Amino acid sequence: MKLGIIGCGKMGTALVQGAIRSGVVKSVDVMGCDPYAASREAFSQATGAKVTTDVAETTAASEVILLCTKPQDALAALGNVTKAAGGKGKLVISIAAGITLSALESAASEDFRIIRAMPNTPALIGKGAAGFCIGTHATAEDALSAQSLLSAVGLAVQVPEKLMDAVTGLSGSGPAYIYVVIDALADGGVRAGIPRADAVKLAAQTVLGAAAMVLETGDHPAVLKDMVTSPGGTTIAGLAELERLGLRSALIEAVGAAVRRATELGK
Repeated sequence: MKLGIIGCGKMGTALVQGAIRSGVVKSVDVMGCDPYAASREAFSQATGAKVTTDVAETTAASEVILLCTKPQDALAALGNVTKAAGGKGKLVISIAAGITLSALESAASEDFRIIRAMPNTPALIGKGAAGFCIGTHATAEDALSAQSLLSAVGLAVQVPEKLMDAVTGLSGSGPAYIYVVIDALADGGVRAGIPRADAVKLAAQTVLGAAAMVLETGDHPAVLKDMVTSPGGTTIAGLAELERLGLRSALIEAVGAAVRRATELGK
């Protein structure tokens, strides 16, 4: 696979690093394009790939284009890629938040195959969660290419586009909710006398371990919760407080609010 990156920011860099690390692509087959010298230099140092400011050069050298610009720049950038392609179709994977397949396909020529994806920031350390959907002209093989690239930095799930705003509200915004949970757990530890640095480490490792249990065992979170909860013990006392104070409801509503905002931004 010959891969071009339009927008060499942190997320684009992380995706390429993961793809190279997992063997999906070789650094010699990657070209990054960005107008900012600092971004190009950081991308090149992190990936070993070639860099340029020339969209046409990147397009000509690539079979697959990762569109990693800011959302407000995505359609114009895709239009430039289309012009540079000179009628030759490409697979384009866009990670621009809120930009729909319809808008992307309107900005490209008909022979372009478009995939829309929503990764999240833990992709920067290879622990991401992403949802993606395929456009009108994209093929099953294209979906596999997207799956390979996104899976190189974590988990990737194909969904219908109508669920992309839900993915944004859940896994796209979700890390921020969990950081609040970790911070609050650490505060509880500090309140009980644990030094701050140790409390943060214990809280973060607890969240990491609990998440790994869900993914690795395949058990429902409620089953795993019950494994920790002894009759009349400490955990049920804590859980009762969480229910009383509405943690579950707060997290459900947080996802809902983020989904609604994602829908607004896409209009």
